[in-house]
Amino acid sequence: MAVDVMTETLIDRPLQEVAEYVGDPSHAPEWYSNIESVKWLTSPPVAVGSRMDFVAHFLGRRLAYTYEVVELVPLERLVMRTAQGPFPMETSYQWTAAGEAATRMTLRNRGEPSGFAGVAAPLMSAAMRRANQKDLARLKSLLESRA
Repeated sequence: MAVDVMTETLIDRPLQEVAEYVGDPSHAPEWYSNIESVKWLTSPPVAVGSRMDFVAHFLGRRLAYTYEVVELVPLERLVMRTAQGPFPMETSYQWTAAGEAATRMTLRNRGEPSGFAGVAAPLMSAAMRRANQKDLARLKSLLESRA
């Protein structure tokens, strides 16, 4: 069973500020509660083909995986993908202006879990949705407090 979770929030900061901050994977541990670290395997800044090692914790498990940037439209969209582990996944960020000083950010995670993860896909989707909502709230608070 596929997992496809889309979450969005409105951040009261200009699109360029939000996209530049979120579009730098180095910042992920600052706003994702489950991401412990990000290590660049290629040189920054982010570009199609960039690769980073992520270490995360989700549903009580430690996950280590390599994301590769597969699509980048500056100030609009970033898509990263991993084929590793029991849950090959794609994460995408999309930013759209919501007036002059606000940004609508959409976070989408989708993939095809295998093995036990496949059986637990409905549980994973619900847990991922809750985590994403908390992470976007944390991002919103972090960016808006810098104003």
